[in-house]
Amino acid sequence: MTTTALDKRRRLLPRWGDYGRPRELVVRYLLLFLVLGLTVGPLLWQLLASLKGTSEDVFGANATLLPHHPTLHAYRTVFDQVPVWSYIKNSLIVVALSITSQLVFSTTAGYMLSKPGWKGRKAVWVVLIASMMFPFESIMVSLFISIRDLGLVDSLAGVWLPGFVGAINVLLMRGAFLAVPREIEDSAMLDGANEWQRFRYLYLPSAWGAVMVVVINTFISAWDDFLWPLIVLRSEGNMTLTLGLSRLQSSSFGYDQRTVMAGSVISVIPVLVLFVITQRWFYKGVSSGAVKI
Repeated sequence: MTTTALDKRRRLLPRWGDYGRPRELVVRYLLLFLVLGLTVGPLLWQLLASLKGTSEDVFGANATLLPHHPTLHAYRTVFDQVPVWSYIKNSLIVVALSITSQLVFSTTAGYMLSKPGWKGRKAVWVVLIASMMFPFESIMVSLFISIRDLGLVDSLAGVWLPGFVGAINVLLMRGAFLAVPREIEDSAMLDGANEWQRFRYLYLPSAWGAVMVVVINTFISAWDDFLWPLIVLRSEGNMTLTLGLSRLQSSSFGYDQRTVMAGSVISVIPVLVLFVITQRWFYKGVSSGAVKI
């Protein structure tokens, strides 16, 4: 390799100074590892604790981080004590209903809010923003009374109905649709495309990243929900996974920390798998679907 080629290659390679001063670089990595430890640390600790045998301590002075003799005994105990597959089926039904309704109504509502020129648009925008200011606990009693009057107590439909559509998803889709250039829609109108065709073939493909964000957020919210199923559901056959696995902490099942940890890991695995598969679209949707005023 000639000297000219070596000099050109050196110029292309990143230099230490390109990343800032050494002290700043050390601080950045320390903060990065701190955030990583706070977010991933508890989950990793639960996983390691669930792999411990009955003779190993989970808490206390004699407890160690790594299991001396890793075993899947706690996971077998979970499947033996509670009907995990029935809980998973119920959770998947609620998740499927929630994702379907959220996609249908958040995309159509967001599309309408992105279109100027109709009366009441500002009022609907204000109502959506205001609805996000009230915590779920403040409307929980009125929601339960409504579900009871509809005869949906102790049913999966009663669990799903409050998550029918979310204001944050409507606003997210509105922001993604606003990012579509108006000139492209005008060209589609000149070609004879009607309202539905423009929405289906122009706006939805352009906002695919935001759609994936809605799917992921809805999945996590419906899958991890504990408080509302606890209020609505009564029978064991209708329990969702998070609610059903909480029974492992009762004395009737012989409370064991390893079994509880194993149940927590089981409930987290589907969320992690979904995020790993869709993370590329998730990050793209977060950036492209920013809410615009």
